Amino acid sequence: MNKKIMVSITGVFIICIMISCEKLLPPAPKDDEILDGPVEGLSSEEKIQFIAGDIAFNEEVFTAQNGLGPYFVATSCGSCHAGDGKGHPFSTLTRFGQSDSTGNSFMAYGGPQLQNRAIPGYTPEQIPAGATFSKFTPPANTGLGFLEALSDAQILANVDPFDSNGDGISGVANYVNAPAYFQSKPHHIIVAGKYIGRFGKKAAAIDLWHQTVNAYVQDMGVTSEYAPTEPGINGVMSPYGDNAPDPEVQSSTVQNLIFYLRTLKAPIQRNQDDSNVQSGKQIFSNIGCAKCHTPEWTTQQWPISALAYKTFYPYTDLLLHDMGASLDDGYTEGKALTSEWKTPPLWGLGLSKNSQGGTYFLLHDGRAQSIEQAISFHGGEAQTSNNNYQALSAGEKENLIKFLESL
Repeated sequence: MNKKIMVSITGVFIICIMISCEKLLPPAPKDDEILDGPVEGLSSEEKIQFIAGDIAFNEEVFTAQNGLGPYFVATSCGSCHAGDGKGHPFSTLTRFGQSDSTGNSFMAYGGPQLQNRAIPGYTPEQIPAGATFSKFTPPANTGLGFLEALSDAQILANVDPFDSNGDGISGVANYVNAPAYFQSKPHHIIVAGKYIGRFGKKAAAIDLWHQTVNAYVQDMGVTSEYAPTEPGINGVMSPYGDNAPDPEVQSSTVQNLIFYLRTLKAPIQRNQDDSNVQSGKQIFSNIGCAKCHTPEWTTQQWPISALAYKTFYPYTDLLLHDMGASLDDGYTEGKALTSEWKTPPLWGLGLSKNSQGGTYFLLHDGRAQSIEQAISFHGGEAQTSNNNYQALSAGEKENLIKFLESL
């Protein structure tokens, strides 16, 4: 056979195979159906750092050989935040030790986080006798950089500790001690030597640097130059036999991971033009939910230009609110009361089941397996909104849920 004819036939054959394979592959998901991915407007250098952080977050798995534990909760960041979404009860954390705002007296016994797993040869940590505790389901990670880019003054503008406007809502900020490595920024407001927290279930972490370093050492038992010592476990202070050289993760890796978290895109609302969704949005405001779940914010000047002067819609005020007896676990962090919880962002809510095995696990501890059930647990400052929801017609409730699931 002529050589040219053979080459042509081979080329056609390869093209046919490629076309067939494309037909077999599932279509790529739409941007509004996934939580991961970078914000728009990153430079080439920033995109490279984003990818490096993505690898550190989703692909780096720790073992006993490269620094895991010996006491830990998870072996990687991605194992608690699949697809950058909410965690599952299997990955839920346990916090223990502080029952009031005077400080955690169980720090020498492993507080504030329980390391419920251990490498071979070690016994997992147990909650010390007398320590109160609470379950914390890992949150979704997307859009965090926008929340970090808000100034303390913007957050404090919504504080109303004595309910001066009489609306039944008295949100307060949580003031926490800064770690030694923390670097104050111009937008921070210091009160009595403490900083405003904005990340975590009770807003106990000041920024994503604070949150990330804590996750490395408390979730995986991995030391860094920022947290060079692992916590005491079962009453025994570190070092306790960890043979991996410290620091167990390089500072550059920590910084890449922090940049990744800062530049994850915000969730994209779906079905915004649907009349039922629009009706649900109005109902959300009418029954008082938006008083705490503040829909809209705009960032100010920020070092990462892709995050500066951007309007976004997280549905949170980043403040603590008294949620009543049903959500009072008898545990707290910083200056928060035991019944106070930071308003969780609602964006991405409708995609939560994707990372939670097909079922919702909502509220701080995952106890609610539906949005309706989560609402039913709202008490304290949110009791009026709960009552208003219960008084809605079936159709109004359905539209409200459709709106929430569109976020």
